[in-house]
Amino acid sequence: MKKIVYLTGGIATGKSTVAKIFEELGAKVIDADKIVHKLLEEDEAVKSEIVKIFGQDILENGKINRRKLGAIVFADRSKLSVLEKITHPKVLEIMSKQISESDEELVVLEIPLLFEKQMNLKPSVVVYCPAHIQIKRMKERDNLSDEEIRNRLNSQIDIEKKKEMADYVVDNSGSLEETREQVRKLIDKLLTQWSF
Repeated sequence: MKKIVYLTGGIATGKSTVAKIFEELGAKVIDADKIVHKLLEEDEAVKSEIVKIFGQDILENGKINRRKLGAIVFADRSKLSVLEKITHPKVLEIMSKQISESDEELVVLEIPLLFEKQMNLKPSVVVYCPAHIQIKRMKERDNLSDEEIRNRLNSQIDIEKKKEMADYVVDNSGSLEETREQVRKLIDKLLTQWSF
């Protein structure tokens, strides 16, 4: 029987790192964000609907500039909700197809807004690191202003709260090796003591 787990966390907690480790250890990983990025680039119907709502300013060389779009939607929750109404049904459709086509015993669905959207899917795995590390990583990785960082963090449930809501937690504030060991143990637990 195929086992599905739901991977989430906060911005810059290291979800992609943990997803990559899951993949290296034999799980199938399906990333909701990657699907959205692909839709923005390749699905002309989605693209034109987004441009119609958010304006030509979000385009750069005929492509949607995700940073410009992000600045708009993370500063205004109602606009984020509009964007999600366009993308989410397509994302769910693509995810379902990929799940049914996968051969792996363990399938990991990486969904950044799992708790925010009150999806109540189990078991959930939260990738955790304290907020000060999130902020440091966002500054280094994304070169965002303090206001952009604040807007992005405010658009999500606080990481400490997510940690409490999770069925399992992977603490990604230490070394890569420590994180890998936690994921390895978690996979073992998920495959041998499955009770969901």
